[in-house]
Amino acid sequence: MEHNRSRSRSALALAALLGLAGATHFTRPKHYDAIIPRSLPGTPRQWTYASGAAELAVAAAVAVPRTRRLGGFAAFALFIAVFPANVKMALDFRAKSPRARAIAYGRLPLQIPLVAWAWKVAKAAP
Repeated sequence: MEHNRSRSRSALALAALLGLAGATHFTRPKHYDAIIPRSLPGTPRQWTYASGAAELAVAAAVAVPRTRRLGGFAAFALFIAVFPANVKMALDFRAKSPRARAIAYGRLPLQIPLVAWAWKVAKAAP
């Protein structure tokens, strides 16, 4: 019983993280616009809003036990898909303050535990 509660808390925490991140795409879009790779078709704002909507949808899927497995796999894919934006951010921030660089560079290895967390949530779902 405690194991199930722990798995559920982990999934809900992941859903909360994704939901918060998704919401900030709409409340602070300029931050995300700046890290959209320019090689993508369309405008950065379109990608900012699309990725925010994707994060909100994945958050909802992870939060609901019935769709948690699919949501976990979708989160896994999403965390991999946004990695190029994090690389662009790190490259763009090379000339910024040490604090800004630390944040940008810190996002790169942070993807590894996020990907692993999403995988774990997906595999643990009923």
